[in-house]
Amino acid sequence: MAMDERKLKILHLVIKDFIVNAEPVGSKTIKEKSSLGVSSATIRNEMAGLEALGYLKQPYTSSGRIPSELGYRVYVDNLMKLDVLDYNQRQIIKKLLLGNVIEVEDVIKEALEILTQMTDMTTLVTLPQFNKSKLTNLKLININYSKVLLVFVSDTGIVKNIQLPLEGISQDVLDLISNVMLKKLQGSNISEITVKKISKIKSELPHFREVIDYIVPVLKETLKNMDDIEVKLDGINKIFDLPEFQDVKKVKEFLTTLEDKNVLRNLLSCELDQNISIKIGEEVGLEEINGCSMISAGYKINGFQAGRIGVIGPIRMNYPSVISTVNYVAETLTKIFSGIHL
Repeated sequence: MAMDERKLKILHLVIKDFIVNAEPVGSKTIKEKSSLGVSSATIRNEMAGLEALGYLKQPYTSSGRIPSELGYRVYVDNLMKLDVLDYNQRQIIKKLLLGNVIEVEDVIKEALEILTQMTDMTTLVTLPQFNKSKLTNLKLININYSKVLLVFVSDTGIVKNIQLPLEGISQDVLDLISNVMLKKLQGSNISEITVKKISKIKSELPHFREVIDYIVPVLKETLKNMDDIEVKLDGINKIFDLPEFQDVKKVKEFLTTLEDKNVLRNLLSCELDQNISIKIGEEVGLEEINGCSMISAGYKINGFQAGRIGVIGPIRMNYPSVISTVNYVAETLTKIFSGIHL
């Protein structure tokens, strides 16, 4: 049975009604809300046909229909029209994000909170990987007689501190080592700072080879650890307000899944190079949250994909609104990090 224009219109109407009301939709409702010009009996037959094709489901006998995951996929790919954020919504996002533009991580966390407020759903974001940034500053600071602090600053505003147990080195010597290292490494991509590259510094600091031989392995190991993708969450409690998640067991599975940062990291990192991603139900790939959809978009730093920001919510979500909001927040992050005047 083919999907003709009338079936597509009925599918569209069923999904729009179900998104708003979270109740099975009957033929009478479709007749009242449409201008199809056909009887309720004809609409019932069309809905039965859509069910046979796998686009609608009937939760129980004599009830109306609800969309299937396949039905939502047809809706997202072919039927919906994306919402356009109005001027006030866009200004709110820009104003809040620009207020924290000094620190990259603060901007991203603010974006996460904004997305939670605007979508009323659970939101998640991956922070930029430090080793994909470029080194702009490096400093060795004498904390006390036995400890030295190695400070990295990237061009994206990310700061990393490493404490080193070094004894009896004056700040003048540390300044000398810092200046030579910075001269050799400034502007380098942090993932390219290898032991071999740093060891060349020893040729300019022959009297401090022992200190540099100590710093280099520590630096290498620290840089390797910085490769991890950090995930932040917001709005986890939003799940309690949804009619789909009134079952305690289902809520517990959802919350337990979100506690596993490795799971979330894999969800977002596997599609780092994509722009907008829409995964519906089973497409998310986690049995524990099969009743959810996930929408995410990538943001860039220095022209490279740096992370993703998105939402996890019920399959019955307002896709046109959520997709537009996620996309706009991600685009705004990219513009801020590219130095574009907003």
